[in-house]
Amino acid sequence: MGSERPEMRTRQMPAAPKTAGSTPGPPGAGGRGANACCFCWCCCCSCSCLTVRNQEQRPRRPSHELRQEDLPSCEESPSPTLEEVNAWSQSFDKVMLTPAGRNAFREFLRTEFSEENMLFWMACEELKKEANKTIIEEKARTIYEDYISILSPKEVSLDSRVREVINRNMVEPSQHIFDDAQLQIYTLMHRDSYPRFMNSALYKDLLQSLSEKSAEA
Repeated sequence: MGSERPEMRTRQMPAAPKTAGSTPGPPGAGGRGANACCFCWCCCCSCSCLTVRNQEQRPRRPSHELRQEDLPSCEESPSPTLEEVNAWSQSFDKVMLTPAGRNAFREFLRTEFSEENMLFWMACEELKKEANKTIIEEKARTIYEDYISILSPKEVSLDSRVREVINRNMVEPSQHIFDDAQLQIYTLMHRDSYPRFMNSALYKDLLQSLSEKSAEA
């Protein structure tokens, strides 16, 4: 019996490294498994963080860039002719003279997030046609809330003097209450947006398309 105990110890000695050692095992076992779990957890967190960061860094839609269904539809008009589109380059007045010109210019303004300028100008034109006092007051308040109020996402850029005059006259508005503001916005579109419209791909593509159709005819 005394001789068997040393033999048992010598047999058990090689087994000790096997139990305490790092014998390769299947993925996910032992210390390697713990590392794999941590790595997966980090990856999941990283992905989640990146997703949140990407959402935060994604450019937000400007306040004045509204959904299409929130905006009045374009005016009904026939397709512009080549002569008409060529005339637009002569003056801004000729762009604003016809529904086709206003629609094309409005489409360009939409790409610059300044469509509210055209919408305000058109609303003022409609207001001037009214004669009924009740309707004038209703439309004037609607225009004020949509384009003059600082709380509106479609607020147009006006100087303080014009705003003060409008605020005073809103007590009893007339169909000409926004005339000064309308002229100011018209001048802004003329000086600022019109030159870019003439150099835009939208205008050049329309002109080229009509030129090609005219040549084929």
